[in-house]
Amino acid sequence: MRLAFVLAVWLLTSQRLAAQQPITPPGHFQKLAHTYSIVAWDSATGDLGVAVQSKFPNVGGIVPWGRAGVGAVATQSLGNTAYGERGLDLVAKGATAEQALREVMKTDTMLQDRQVGMVDANGNAASFTGTRTFDWAGGRVGKPSGDGNTLGGKGQVIVGHGFSVQANIMVSDRTVKNMAENFERSRGALADRLMAALKAGQAGGGDKRGMQSSALLVVRKNGGYLGANDRFVDIRVYDAPNPITELERLLALHKLHFFPSESADVLPITPAIAAQLEPILLAEPKNQRQKWLTEKQGSATPTFLAALRDFMYWENYDVRVRMDGKIDRVVLDDILKKRKR
Repeated sequence: MRLAFVLAVWLLTSQRLAAQQPITPPGHFQKLAHTYSIVAWDSATGDLGVAVQSKFPNVGGIVPWGRAGVGAVATQSLGNTAYGERGLDLVAKGATAEQALREVMKTDTMLQDRQVGMVDANGNAASFTGTRTFDWAGGRVGKPSGDGNTLGGKGQVIVGHGFSVQANIMVSDRTVKNMAENFERSRGALADRLMAALKAGQAGGGDKRGMQSSALLVVRKNGGYLGANDRFVDIRVYDAPNPITELERLLALHKLHFFPSESADVLPITPAIAAQLEPILLAEPKNQRQKWLTEKQGSATPTFLAALRDFMYWENYDVRVRMDGKIDRVVLDDILKKRKR
């Protein structure tokens, strides 16, 4: 009896010690997207989005999912597309982010390898981190009150409002803390807030192994190119030494070529502005005999506006083209800057 008791104590102690040791990486370790991400909802515009960075190539092809007017999902660690595909289908049928998350979890045969964040179009947010994810792993969701956020660890589903951040194989929990607090404090467009949160996460230590890829997805009804789809922002950095810096550069480029003009940026084409643009319209396209303009106009005449329109389409300023005698200040600055090189 005494021997049995001693053996039982020894076995229990051994199990506890084993539980304290680092988990041995499984065979599929190299397939895991060692990642940090944020999914969020913008109460002002209804935009939904995901920003993610990882020491894994083309994380944008795995983690972010979004559907305008429905929700957004980040599925990582050992990414399972069912959380994006089926999860958003469930939300579209009326489930909350938490309900959809839990429903997909029921049929996930590798549940404890997963990490998921989800938000719906009503701002409901939920996050789950499996017990077999590698340290540091966990997440945070915004509190329903809007004041602060809730931390969750392995094996937990945490529920909140507005956003969810999650990370695995991080230097520490500072990554998700930084991301959550930065997002709570920030104002402005969702794409900019997500970008800022991603940068804050890296400042908190980020992935233990470094950086490799990143992605930013924001969905808005008819927010895509010329209103033809919902992909308001869809940018992926497949592989780069500093994918967050590259993502930020690409976002600025995307805004220029895909965002419509802001009313505050629209200027009347004065004779002075026409004088800045006419030399370009008279000299371009280069290496072509026929130029946009054949003679000076001196002002925003119909001939001048038609030439400017064709030039702007040629230069891929498609969504900012206008024929009302005005021009977008952002486009004007970009045109002049490029020709001063």
